[in-house]
Amino acid sequence: MNSRIFLSAPDISGTEERYLVNALRSGWVAPVGPDLDAFEAEVAQRCGTAHAVGVSSGTAALHLALLAMGVGPGDTVIVPTLTFAATANAVVYTGAEPVFVDSEPDTGNIDAALAERAVADLRREGRRVAAVVPVDLFGTCADHESLLKVDVPLLEDAAEALGATRDGRPAGSFGRAAALSFNGNKIITTSGGGMLVTDDAALAERCRHLATQARQPVPHYEHADVGYNYRLSNLLAAVGRAQLSRLDGMLARRRQLRERYAKTFAGVPGVRIVGDGEHGSNCWLTVVAVEERESGWSAEALGEHLARHDIETRPVWKPMHRQPVYRQARSWLTGAADHLFATGLALPSGSQLGDAAQRRVFDAIDEFL
Repeated sequence: MNSRIFLSAPDISGTEERYLVNALRSGWVAPVGPDLDAFEAEVAQRCGTAHAVGVSSGTAALHLALLAMGVGPGDTVIVPTLTFAATANAVVYTGAEPVFVDSEPDTGNIDAALAERAVADLRREGRRVAAVVPVDLFGTCADHESLLKVDVPLLEDAAEALGATRDGRPAGSFGRAAALSFNGNKIITTSGGGMLVTDDAALAERCRHLATQARQPVPHYEHADVGYNYRLSNLLAAVGRAQLSRLDGMLARRRQLRERYAKTFAGVPGVRIVGDGEHGSNCWLTVVAVEERESGWSAEALGEHLARHDIETRPVWKPMHRQPVYRQARSWLTGAADHLFATGLALPSGSQLGDAAQRRVFDAIDEFL
C-alpha cells in the first residue's frame, strides 16, 4: 500500500539523532545551553547578520521584533495580504493595526509601489506607520530594496526563506531584523521553533530579555517588563544544528524538483510556476498558477486528482483581507492576491521525496494532463 505523499515533510537523517543524543548526554536538557548558543551563531552566519536569538516559533520572533521596534497601540503596520495569518497576528499582539497590501502578480510578494502609496495615504490621515513586514513568499525574497526606500522600519518575515538570496544577499539580512521559522514543514525544522536575526545588538538583547520572561539579573525573581516564555530549547537547537549542516543538500534537491515541475508544465497552455524567474529562491514550495480559460482545467481539479492518489497539495494562502477575523481591516488592493488564491496550487516540494515518491507524483500529473 502506498503511503501518503506530503507537501513538505521533515527531512530527517541519522545526523539529527546523533546531535540530539549528544545534547541529551551532555546534561543540557534545560531551556538554554551550548547547542542553542552554537545554533544561534551558525544561523546568524548563514543569514549574514551579527546576532540571532533562538525562540519558540517564527511568530514569536515577529512579535518580539515588533515590540523591540517600539510598535504598539495606535500604530499601523503594513503587511502583505497574501501570507499566513501569523504575520498579521503578531501585529495584533502588540496592540497595533495590520494594514493589508496586495501582491506582485508574478511572485505573490508584496507590491512595493502599492505599499509606498498606502504609507503615504496613511500619513496624510495622521496615522503613524510603525513598520512594514514583507513576507518572502514560498521562499522567494520580496523586493526589499524598493521597500527600504519607503522610509519605514522594515521587519522581514523570512519564515519560508532560509537559504534564499536576492541580489547576492541572503534572506534574513534585510531591514532592522528578520524572523525565521523552523516549523515541521519548513526548509529545516527543529520540530517547532524559530529565530530572530539582526545586525542591531540592542534590539537582539531586548528580544532575548523579553523572550526569557523579562527576568532581571538578580538572585530573586524580579520583572520590570511583561515578558514571554519564548526561548528555543537546547535540545531542539541541537536538531536545528544537524538540519543546518545539511541545508545545502536540501536546497539542491528542492531546486531539482522545481526544475522537474517546470519541464512537466512547460508546454501546457495557461500554466506557470509562481516566482520561477527569481533564481535566488530556496524553492520551499513549488506553486503552479493555472489560467483555466487557456488550460481547459483548474488548479482545484489537479489538486482533487492528486488527492485521489494520496498526494497532498494545497491552495495558496487565502488573502488576509478575505479572512473573517480581519474583514474590518484596511486594505490597498489590486486583485492580484485574489487571483493567485483562485488559480494557485502548491505541489509536493520536500527534499525528503525519494525517486519512488517523485515517480508517483509525476506519473499522476502525467495521467491528469
